[in-house]
Amino acid sequence: MPRRSGGRRARRAERAAPLAEAIKPVRPGHTGGRYKPLSEAGVAAIVDNAFRILSEVGFADATPHCIETCTAAGAVLGEDGRLRMPGSLVERTLEQARRNLVLHGQDPRNDLDLSGARVHFATAGAAVMVADTEENLYRDSMAQDLYDMARIVDTCEHIHMFQRTCVPRDIPDNYEMDLNTLYCAVMGTSKHVGSSWTLPGHVEKSFEMLHLIAGGEAEWRARPFVSQSNCFVVPPMKFA
Repeated sequence: MPRRSGGRRARRAERAAPLAEAIKPVRPGHTGGRYKPLSEAGVAAIVDNAFRILSEVGFADATPHCIETCTAAGAVLGEDGRLRMPGSLVERTLEQARRNLVLHGQDPRNDLDLSGARVHFATAGAAVMVADTEENLYRDSMAQDLYDMARIVDTCEHIHMFQRTCVPRDIPDNYEMDLNTLYCAVMGTSKHVGSSWTLPGHVEKSFEMLHLIAGGEAEWRARPFVSQSNCFVVPPMKFA
């Protein structure tokens, strides 16, 4: 009986081939919330203490502009210089927060629907050093590292967004660093990018770059593929 040619080879190729999108068991935006390691009472205790800390402890080292903006909204500046957030202010802010939005990618296939309890994964951080496995040492992170990390994320199926991972310390000027941070990220991946800027004035030139990449200002406004990330609070409860 003649042997069938290519049967085993075809089966191996089929097993090695990536799954079609329609039958993948894990995809971006699966509904979360099923894993509940804490009891409802435990969750409530954490929430209550968060509200208590914001209203009783507050934040130190707020800038004049921050104080003016927050007190106008209902925050309280104490004699000790700490800016406190009453529970009513926090609740009102949470109610006004945007929900059911889409974070666009340069490639529409990488759009992230944030409605409901959908779950996505992203990188994060602003590392200033890199573990160099070839030289077996820690060194300053560089622009090339940032670009390389973005390229890696672009090929990682289960990382859905690239939040800039490191600071290009080989660019000492803050203006040039902000522009090159953005450039390395958006050139490295077609997924949604999160970045930050040292000063507001640096954003204007960044928009010029983004408009060029998107094909025009109207195209950018229709599908903005970069978010600004702000985290100005650091331990122990003070502004950076």
